[in-house]
Order: sequence, then C-alpha cells, then structure tokens
Amino acid sequence: MCVLDSKFFRPTHEITFSTDDKPKLLSQLTSLLADIGLNIQEAHAFSTVDGYSLDVFVVDGWPYEETEQLREALVNEVYKIDDQEQFRIKYDTNHVAIPNDGTDVWEIDPKYLKFENKVASGSYGDLYKGTYCSQEVAIKILKPERVNSDLQKEFAQEVYIMRKVRHKNVVQFIGACTKPPSLCIVTEFMYGGSVYDYLHKQRGVFKLPNLLKVAIDVSKGMDYLHQNNIIHRDLKAANLLMDENEVVKVADFGVARVKAQTGIMTAETGTYRWMAPEVIEHKTYDHKADIPYEYLTPLQAAVGVVQKGLRPTIPKNTQPKLAELLEKCWQQDPALRPDFSEIIEILQQIAKEAGDYGEWRKEKSSGRFLSVLRRK
Repeated sequence: MCVLDSKFFRPTHEITFSTDDKPKLLSQLTSLLADIGLNIQEAHAFSTVDGYSLDVFVVDGWPYEETEQLREALVNEVYKIDDQEQFRIKYDTNHVAIPNDGTDVWEIDPKYLKFENKVASGSYGDLYKGTYCSQEVAIKILKPERVNSDLQKEFAQEVYIMRKVRHKNVVQFIGACTKPPSLCIVTEFMYGGSVYDYLHKQRGVFKLPNLLKVAIDVSKGMDYLHQNNIIHRDLKAANLLMDENEVVKVADFGVARVKAQTGIMTAETGTYRWMAPEVIEHKTYDHKADIPYEYLTPLQAAVGVVQKGLRPTIPKNTQPKLAELLEKCWQQDPALRPDFSEIIEILQQIAKEAGDYGEWRKEKSSGRFLSVLRRK
C-alpha cells in the first residue's frame, strides 16, 4: 500500500512480512528496511503460539514512484537473509560450548531434576516448577524442535552471564544442562510470580511505599549488573520476579550482553516496545539503554518513542520528585539519563521523605503512569 504524506510530500508505504517466528526476527527486518534506505514510521509485530510472526511496517524514504521496484528490492534483501541461513554453520547437536574458567561447576545431570507443574509456555521453551536434589527450582527448558544455532547462542550467552551473578536482587542461577535434547537453565523458584502479573492483579495501581520498594529492588539488581559490565537489554515488568517475601529480582538474561571494552555496542535485540530509542534505531548504545520506556499498550509503539516523542503520561498526583526522576529516565539523549546508582539514591530519599510524612497522600496512587502515551 502506498499513501502520500501531505506534510512532507513524500510517499509512505505499508510493508507486511509473514513468516516463521524466530529469534532476532525484528532486528533482521528493521536492518533489511534500513539497508534499502527506508525510514520506519510505525511498526506493529504480532506472533502466534504456534510459531508464526506477522510484522507490519509503515515506512518512507523510497525515492521512486514505481512500487514494483520497491517490491523487487525487498525480495532481493530477503533472499540474502535466506542465503545466509542456508550457509550458516550448523550448531553442535551434542553439546553447547560455554567458556569455563574452572572456578565454578554448574553442569547439571538431568537425572537429578524432577519436573512438576508447567508454569508458563512460549514459542521456544517451557517453564516448569520442579526440584533439584530436593531443592525447589524453576526449570526453563528449550523445545528441541525449535532449537537452532541462534537459539543456542542465546542459551549459551544466558548461562555464561548468569553463572557469575550473585546478588539478592538478581534471580539465583543454580545450573544448566547443555547437552541436547535437554537444554535447560535451572534457577531458584520465585513464588511471587512476575511484577507484570502483580501489577495487573493490582489493576495497574501501586501505593507509593510498594512502588518505591519494587523500584529500589530493581535498581539495586540493575546497578549490580552494570557494575559488572552486564547490560540486560530486555528490562521490563515480565522479567522482574518476586519471591515469597515480595523481594523483587531481575531475571531472564537471554539477550543480555557483557559490555565491550569501548563501552558502546551496536543495537541488536530486545523486546521492541520496551527498547530505548538508540537501540530501536540500531545506533551504538551503553548501559543507559537499560533505563526502560515502560507502558502498557497492545501496540508495538517503540518507533513512536524515537520519532514522535511518545512518553507515558504522569498523573498530577504523582510524588513530585518521583515524577522528576521519571522524566530524567525518559530523556532521548542517553547521556542525560541517570545511572542506576543515582536512581537508588533518589528513590531512597523519596522513600525517607514519604516515611516522614506517614504516607504521601495515603489514599492516592502513584500507579497508572504506565498505561497512557503522550506526545512531548
């Protein structure tokens, strides 16, 4: 479909890709469009539980009136991706190679794992509650029929990072099975579920003390990761888990990265609508990309964050210093965003002041700022 943008007098095209879902698909498609000179104005991504993906992009920047040339250019780029897939080195079907310095032992013998009830299921794997040597654990196991070289790399990256992480606000890694077909990661079991689920049970509303407690827990976990040169790259409520005491811990390191010595990296992956602007635009980024742009919407509105300045609306009754902190974390320029160490100090000061006042506006909520977008 082609329409005319009356403001700039340039043609706008709607391009739809329908294919098998796979890791890094959004990254591949956005790179493909950029390679032929197209600018993404909108992006909507949908996936099905049986492994299919539908990605719709609204773009401009095609210099020719003839849309058939655009179609041919797209087909050629898609063929290039297909060729790369065909000639890619096949992954090892016997073992996933993960660097080991000899100081830790984390390989788990599957015979000591006992699976109980399934907690969640996705396109690429299932999550079970179970036991390992009588300890209650969470077992994330990859579906054998979905395992390919890309998924193996993400699995290896997650194990490589998690095996070195030790912090009370990061989910504790116990071990992993790296011999197909039983590729799985074993962690402590988090009885409280995700912050995403908790938020919805509360109908999107946090009272200020609870909000600050969750925010401080998350910030401490993320500060620890950043101090150890780990960038999470997919920070969102669904990847924050609560234990039985409602202590919040950072989880899911499938797309995390160890920061390069230069301190910057090229954009690669993450959940589209939660990405920082520089990650969406495939620019270089550093740990400031882990300050998330969280909002609850069914649309993949990430491109709007970059090009239209969309941000969540902060309610008028929000604690003033908390509102100020949110605005700082939403800065377009990563250099203007605070580090998590700074965020912790600000949140702790807000918590102290809230305690001094008993409870700031006790009957009012600091929630719901996640749900509405506005233009800046």
